[in-house]
Amino acid sequence: MTEDKGKSNGGAPSAPETAAPEAGPDKSDAGQNTARSYTEEQAEAALAAFEAEQKNETVKGGGDKKQAKEDRGNIFSILISMVRGFFSGFFKIRNQPTVWGRLFMASTCLGLLLLAWYLASRPWWGPDGDERLLNKMAMGSPEEVFGSFHSLWFDRALMRNLIASLWRVFQGFGLAIIVGVPLGILGGTFRRIDAFFAPVSIFGRNVPIAALVPLTMLFFGIDEGQKIAFIFLACVAFIMFDASRAVADVKEDYLDTAYTLGASRFQVLTKVLIPLAMPAIVNSLRLMLGLAFGYIILAEMVNAEAGIGKLILISQRRGPKEHVYLILFIITIVAFALNYLIVGLQRWLFAWKYSRR
Repeated sequence: MTEDKGKSNGGAPSAPETAAPEAGPDKSDAGQNTARSYTEEQAEAALAAFEAEQKNETVKGGGDKKQAKEDRGNIFSILISMVRGFFSGFFKIRNQPTVWGRLFMASTCLGLLLLAWYLASRPWWGPDGDERLLNKMAMGSPEEVFGSFHSLWFDRALMRNLIASLWRVFQGFGLAIIVGVPLGILGGTFRRIDAFFAPVSIFGRNVPIAALVPLTMLFFGIDEGQKIAFIFLACVAFIMFDASRAVADVKEDYLDTAYTLGASRFQVLTKVLIPLAMPAIVNSLRLMLGLAFGYIILAEMVNAEAGIGKLILISQRRGPKEHVYLILFIITIVAFALNYLIVGLQRWLFAWKYSRR
């Protein structure tokens, strides 16, 4: 039978049959299993890292909340100690409040004034409860006064008039400084010169300011020169007197030390008396500038083409009356700003004196 099979294949002997491979694990399946196990390990590691990060964030968040709570507690305790310290020293003689204490007292004062103004301008007074304590023609409510700012600024050129008034004040006050400060320094240094100018100083410091308006009109007319001369005459006597007192108040110990070191009289004047007196002189000028800014209102009520005084006079005669109080409020703000500008200049120029405070 074998021979027949060989014959049917062309007489060639048949090759031995190759044995089929035995069934076993597939290599591709093993690689997939390895990759799968590696991916699962990565996922487990990532999950563990995520859980650890979440736990750290939770702990950190709890710590932040605790820290924030402690900070709030510290701030609260600081505020309590500040309030306690403020009121504990309220009635102590010459006890200096802190900056926050001063700000609190000033804000309280302004708040009470505004509240009194608001209540006095409400129509709930009188027997029928429809009257104002303050007559509307005399003084409006806060809403009426501050609500008229738009018309004052745009329709009546507030800024132009304010600049005109400031320029007149700076001219008259600057001229008073140029004349009054040197004469005051000479009077404080040489007592005979002080005695010579004493009648002028006494007269200028005691004459009624309003009386200078017709006097300056007689000598300088009614134009710009009259207003500048009015500010000059109203301020020069005070500036001269304060400068003289500032130089005279310099202690004799400084002069004795300068003379001991061989300084001449001119050096004592320029190196000792003037530098030591200048902080007091500048401080006096700062206070006097605020008064000069108020004096200009009187001068500008006479033939002024522009100025704050003219606005007040027209508002008083023709209305609206609210502009009078609003202008006074604006003048106060401008004077306050100028005052603190000079205070800053003082601290910069005389750091040797004000840095100790």
